[in-house]
Amino acid sequence: MQYDFLKLFPVAVAGISVIMDIRTAKVDNGWILFSMFIGMFIRVWQKGIAGLGHFVTGSVTPLFLIVLFVFGMIGAGDIKLFCVLGGILGPGAVLKCIFSSFIAGACIAAVLLIIHRNFCERILYFIRYAETTVTTGKITPYRKGNISAPENFHFTVPILVSVLLYAGGIY
Repeated sequence: MQYDFLKLFPVAVAGISVIMDIRTAKVDNGWILFSMFIGMFIRVWQKGIAGLGHFVTGSVTPLFLIVLFVFGMIGAGDIKLFCVLGGILGPGAVLKCIFSSFIAGACIAAVLLIIHRNFCERILYFIRYAETTVTTGKITPYRKGNISAPENFHFTVPILVSVLLYAGGIY
């Protein structure tokens, strides 16, 4: 029973985050804090005081993603969700979670590009964005428009896909 809970809790955290993100375009900080507290409690209960170190190490591992946030390529809620998952899964597993989330996100992006038939437009947009950033030295948000624009999608969805792979024993 303990094993099932440790696999299902991250699924619940990510699943509820997806629902929040789709409904409000953000993941509630109260949910993040609640999930962090429960995740920390689980780790301490499971491994004693050493579990606290495991939790903290896993929680700070995803902070390298702040670089993507600065460029407006990922939301703060996504990073906070990865931090919660890192505390629960540990540093090694959260890196695998991040990697598989980006693979799932790339697959979703490819499908969206095919559906909307705007691959060339999006490649040109990226090239212009990179050129402007390099020539002006100013960082501006990469995302144009709001989340409802066809090229945008809620990144909590590929995060949930990755967590489901974890729960299924893929990594």
